[in-house]
Amino acid sequence: MPPWRRTRQPAFRGTSFVARRLLLGAAQTVAVVLLVFALTEALPGDAAVALAGDQPDPARIAAIREAMDLDRPAYERLADWATGLLHGDFGTSLASGRPVTQYIADGFGPTLVLAALTLALLVPLGFGLGVLAARHEGRLVDRLVSSVTLAVYAVPEFALGVLLVTVLALKLAWLPPTAVGYGTDLLGHPAALVLPVLVLLSRPVCSLSRLVRAGMVDALASPYAAHAHRYGVPGARVRYAHALPNALAPAVQQLARTVDWLLCGVIVVEALFVIPGLGTVLLNAVAERDVPVVQGLAVVFGVLTVVLNLGADLVAHKLTPRAGVVA
Repeated sequence: MPPWRRTRQPAFRGTSFVARRLLLGAAQTVAVVLLVFALTEALPGDAAVALAGDQPDPARIAAIREAMDLDRPAYERLADWATGLLHGDFGTSLASGRPVTQYIADGFGPTLVLAALTLALLVPLGFGLGVLAARHEGRLVDRLVSSVTLAVYAVPEFALGVLLVTVLALKLAWLPPTAVGYGTDLLGHPAALVLPVLVLLSRPVCSLSRLVRAGMVDALASPYAAHAHRYGVPGARVRYAHALPNALAPAVQQLARTVDWLLCGVIVVEALFVIPGLGTVLLNAVAERDVPVVQGLAVVFGVLTVVLNLGADLVAHKLTPRAGVVA
């Protein structure tokens, strides 16, 4: 680490920081739920229309709507759902009558597998490419890594997924194009995971590697790195013991933002490769105007986002030096 001394922060400052972040996260989650409810209510039709079929009868729609309590004012339905949520009840699906928690439990496994594999590969690939580019700054390797990552980052996930399916699955027949027929047992069929994970990795690896490279290049150009070289400190030690830690704080925050992105990107990937995860559950719920399921998933995504960002902020808070440089 660079030759500075970190001052010890009072304990109450860390506690107040966590409390502020938790309160802000709770407010954001409530705002997300209200916004999702309002947008779902604004969509044309409702669950009664979806259940009525292709030839809806107004009398039948009215009967279904009354049976589902959809004829009640929106604010009353929202208040009832929020009251149940405080007691751990996510509500019941309007389309099937199943508990919303069952939908979440069924879709959580495939989504968790995709996210875990993506993160497990993201860290070594992102840091490895960033360190490699910083070590060869300005040379062919650095230019090649920077050009490729910039080009891949510019390709939308859906377009990249279609391209990979066309080439690797349909033309070369190396991999299955979708996960149809595999159910939720994705780990038992690893070939079906290759293309989805590649699509999910494409943009996060590019952004993380460029961030690590920039942090290391700035650190290696700093006075304390030159001072270390003058004292005969080996170059590898300067790079990995002094320069690399300076990229950790922004990299950790980038990882948290990547997980946030995964919650959105997984919806596109699951739809493209027909994977029965939370993204597919959400798309089906929106199509059926199944408001309780949409709200339940909004709460899950909101809480995950708050927890992950809080953890990233705490780590970055600890890694970032807050003291003067010792002469």
